[in-house]
Amino acid sequence: MNVRDAKALQIASLETPTDLGSNAVRDISGALNILLADMFALYLKAKNFHWHMSGPHFRDYHLLLDEHAEQIFATTDAIAERVRKIGGTTLRSIGHIGCLQRFLDNDADYVTPLDMLAELRDDNKQLATNLRETHGLCDEHGDVASASLLENWVDQAERRTWFLFEATRRSNS
Repeated sequence: MNVRDAKALQIASLETPTDLGSNAVRDISGALNILLADMFALYLKAKNFHWHMSGPHFRDYHLLLDEHAEQIFATTDAIAERVRKIGGTTLRSIGHIGCLQRFLDNDADYVTPLDMLAELRDDNKQLATNLRETHGLCDEHGDVASASLLENWVDQAERRTWFLFEATRRSNS
């Protein structure tokens, strides 16, 4: 067996039957993999802030960020499995996530609680925008199953944005 035949066998073993065209698989898989990288980056940022929370609202913020992180992490398997269901391949490493993620990491030694919440608020707002863009791509290719999943994740991102907005709102008193 030559190298070309061996590579063809490797690719063939990952091919999944789908009625989506090869362009659709390529485009949607690519977009979903970027979203998957974003979800992992946002999950880790939420956990980072959860672990390093301090101050008078510690308990409330600590629990809120843990809840948000769990919700974000819960999307990761569904996204990766959707990529595989349509015949694409998905992320394989932390390095791959780092190449694709659009959210900036926050490696600061200290971040104030309100700055943590504001950063996550803005990231979740951007995530909702990114999810909508991917939904549009799925609509273009007739991938109703991916679009349906994305609709739920948009709603979740908007809810997290709302909670984080309300938690960072300045009191009038």
